[in-house]
Amino acid sequence: MDRKKLLIWELTGVFVIFIIGSLLHFVFEWSGYWQPVALIGAVNESTWEHLKVAFWPTLAFALVEYYSFGAKAPNFWLAKTVNLYLQPAVIIALFYGYKALLGHHLLWLDILIFFVAILAGQYLSYLILKRPHYTFTNQLAIPFLGLAMLMFTLFTFFPPRFFLFQDPQTGLYGLLNKKK
Repeated sequence: MDRKKLLIWELTGVFVIFIIGSLLHFVFEWSGYWQPVALIGAVNESTWEHLKVAFWPTLAFALVEYYSFGAKAPNFWLAKTVNLYLQPAVIIALFYGYKALLGHHLLWLDILIFFVAILAGQYLSYLILKRPHYTFTNQLAIPFLGLAMLMFTLFTFFPPRFFLFQDPQTGLYGLLNKKK
């Protein structure tokens, strides 16, 4: 695939992921707190749940890309796995960085950070996809992708008692603070 088409795919992904991720912020509540929706939708206002609503649409878009062109791209899963690990790192660093400076959070800045994290991940994915094949690191990508999927699934229902998983509005963790 030529670089221009690849860049168009990755930039399209920024907007698709941003829109779907934004909707996933509300889908658990919209579903009447239906437990299966908790796997992909935010179940509270913790940082972890905001990472999750970026993760699942990015993975879904990666699957669309895989069936469109990715099967022929030797670094495809490496690029997507790095993307899926970069997004949370960017969100955590920027969110806690500005919150430490200001002492509180700003909704518009949180939304901007979400967008910037998606953009950074998609751009890094693009850079990796246009590079030569990395055999060793490409082989490591699938287990790391599986690990991320496992963590985003398990930690929704069994969140560690760690600040990233604590709902700042209720002080609770996971699904405990939602109506059943």
